[in-house]
Amino acid sequence: MSINLSTQYGGIPLKNPIVVGASNIVSDPANLVKLEQAGAAAIVYKSLFEEQIELEAFSMEQKMEAYQNWDAEHDTFFPAIKHAGPAEHLMQLRQAKKALSIPVIGSLNCVHDETWVQFAQEMAATGIDGLELNFYANQTDFGAESAGIENGQIETVRKVKKAIKIPVFVKLSPYYSNTLRVIDKMDEAGGNGFVLFNRLFQPDIDVEKEEHFFPYNFSSENDSRLTLRYAGLLHKRISGSIVANTGILNGRDVVKMILAGADATQVVSAIYKKGIHQITHMLEELEGWMTKRGYESLDQFKGKLSKENLADPFAYKRAQYVDILMKSELFIQYHPKDGDGEAAEEHS
Repeated sequence: MSINLSTQYGGIPLKNPIVVGASNIVSDPANLVKLEQAGAAAIVYKSLFEEQIELEAFSMEQKMEAYQNWDAEHDTFFPAIKHAGPAEHLMQLRQAKKALSIPVIGSLNCVHDETWVQFAQEMAATGIDGLELNFYANQTDFGAESAGIENGQIETVRKVKKAIKIPVFVKLSPYYSNTLRVIDKMDEAGGNGFVLFNRLFQPDIDVEKEEHFFPYNFSSENDSRLTLRYAGLLHKRISGSIVANTGILNGRDVVKMILAGADATQVVSAIYKKGIHQITHMLEELEGWMTKRGYESLDQFKGKLSKENLADPFAYKRAQYVDILMKSELFIQYHPKDGDGEAAEEHS
């Protein structure tokens, strides 16, 4: 039986549903080739942050000030500040695209509207196949209205989509008052796909040193459940592709996400933990599962367990959670070591 793992990623055809998410893994050109050889269907290049753009512009400004006593004509030796950009990052994108035969997707994280649009255009000009907008602004302003933040991001999607011709993806956090509505509006604004969800760095405190530190926390198996829920809720409800991210560690996790309704998955922690070859193992697990059940393509089981296709319309609602709490035998079935009443309360 021939297995077809191909899928669509916001209009970009992929040979399989495993995409390497944005990370420093791709910083080494040698890793790019190894990732493709391991079976990765596409690569999201590490994010360009507005802080990098500002830092490079600041460095250029310092150089110009060092020559402030020259006459005006000599200023042409340096580009205008507004044109000073992340040249190295753009060069790396071009090199990545040249080195690979699989799609390369850029990733951009900005704050100001003009920066989003300007650098979306510059990144698109490198020849990349798509652009991922990495939405996360850490809110510290108590006066910021949620509607204003959400509408601003939706408008950014609209402006970027209008400014470039390649597919635009949105990587966002689940921390909205109504995440489904925000995704729906971004879908209407032209977003071609949605990456669920952004794994955020959060500060910790070293009580011995009495100072903050920022641990790099890899995702774990349980981290995928929120993504799985939203994939199941969004399937057939939006035009853009659904891309599952966070907690995708093996082939079975890929299967789960496709059953829920995802079109593709992004992996990072799995590679950091087990190496680039883990992609190959994940694809083998996926193919093995499909062969055992007689599936020849992803479409045959995609969304099979989504809200759209479930006979029980409450499976994705809180009522299911209450039902589980009242059935202690389910804890025994899935957590045999925690089957007593005390353990059940701990899970709540």
